[in-house]
Amino acid sequence: MTDSSDLREHPGGAFRRALLGPELALSAELALQRKSTAADVRQQAQLFLTRVHAMQVPDNPLAWVHMSPLAAASLLLGAGMDAVPLLSCRDRNRIALLSDLLGLRALGVESLMLGRGRRLPREHALHASTVFDLSGQELIALAHELSEEEGTPNFFIGTGAQVHRAGEQWAAESLVARSEAGAQFMQTQVCYDLALLEHWLQRLVSAKLTWRYAVVVSLTPFPDLKTAEWMRREMGDSLIPETVLQRLGDADDQEAEGVALCAETLQAIAAMPGVSGVHFPSTGRPDLIAAAIDAAGLGSGFSPS
Repeated sequence: MTDSSDLREHPGGAFRRALLGPELALSAELALQRKSTAADVRQQAQLFLTRVHAMQVPDNPLAWVHMSPLAAASLLLGAGMDAVPLLSCRDRNRIALLSDLLGLRALGVESLMLGRGRRLPREHALHASTVFDLSGQELIALAHELSEEEGTPNFFIGTGAQVHRAGEQWAAESLVARSEAGAQFMQTQVCYDLALLEHWLQRLVSAKLTWRYAVVVSLTPFPDLKTAEWMRREMGDSLIPETVLQRLGDADDQEAEGVALCAETLQAIAAMPGVSGVHFPSTGRPDLIAAAIDAAGLGSGFSPS
């Protein structure tokens, strides 16, 4: 178990140290809404302080507007929780992204998730324009360049990855290129397909990508069948087998079954060679993520300060 006083002394580096250490690193997504307050952020930080090493801060997913990642990251760090903000290229040009990176560095943020971002839904309520001034790889390179500046802390940079049935000759050119640009950990989509995950991890080893990256697998507890069906439909890369949907649908208490399913899958993923961490995207119920971690018998081992 990681020493709690070491990781909480400097919350801005807790996720990096956990992910590169011998134990399984855990992170949970901060649940944000347009009406979220500073008190809401601090309350979630308190809930997860003994359960995860960091909280990831979303960047207006599916163009649902909420407080900025910089503001939320500052609140999390102030509450003693490491923050891993996600920045995407959809809503900002190069100048705005560089400004945000400088601001995050000044706050003491060390770990980042960087990506291109999803396009706005066609019939979105906000008539906003997409930007895409940079590609995801260019954003990674921009953050890495900042890390090269003398006297500044290095960013620990993450990028997205897709679990899939990779062929024997899969060379993972995109992941290799992003590694060369500066990415150091990869994070998958939500994956309940353990057989496919094992296959993909074997291909990562064959491609020698586990030498370049720490691997984080995403998993989330579903409060009900409707939520699982929505995620499979709207987040098309999510890997949610029919067996999961059937088990939820057959359960008398779908919420409890969702927690149990997540806990069982978490234990199985934790035992897989090549996995360094697990991330829990939010479905709006942070209490269920906490319950799944507890049911799996896992946690960061921290003591609240």
